[in-house]
Amino acid sequence: MQRLFVALSIPDTVARAMALIQNGVPGARWQTREQLHLTLRFIGEVDGRDAAMIDDALAGIEATRFVLEPHGVGQFGNKNPHALWAGVRPNEALLHLQRKVETAMQRAGREPDRSKYVPHITLARLTRPNVGRVMDYLADHALFTPPPFAVDGFILYSSALTSDGSIYRAERGYPLR
Repeated sequence: MQRLFVALSIPDTVARAMALIQNGVPGARWQTREQLHLTLRFIGEVDGRDAAMIDDALAGIEATRFVLEPHGVGQFGNKNPHALWAGVRPNEALLHLQRKVETAMQRAGREPDRSKYVPHITLARLTRPNVGRVMDYLADHALFTPPPFAVDGFILYSSALTSDGSIYRAERGYPLR
């Protein structure tokens, strides 16, 4: 069994900018360079046959290249924050690609993802954070704007859970035209 997800990789220039703001929240488990990505669709545990069907479905996606502009920060969990993230400016091409990935997953036999898609790059996982410090962090970095970057493909990743966090491995890349 493999644990899979589909995502965009983050270029080093953007990752370096993100590393500069990965501080200031006690108890945060900051993502490493290798863990930074923008998820298009979490898939979950699959066997080899399902993985092959997913690969075939993703290989059939046709979409155009686009430029992504990271901007701002946010958190998931409302009054009980559990993650900090960097956002992106609204981008119809990104949403179009995400919808195509979702459709491909359903063609490959996966259940529809019922959650609202919120494009983001997870910066940290939080356990029992000081909410005041989280709010200060969000205010301090509200205008965070690393360099825009070209998206010319997407990747099927596998994920292995360890006590030190997840280890991601690119299984296959799919180009955009």
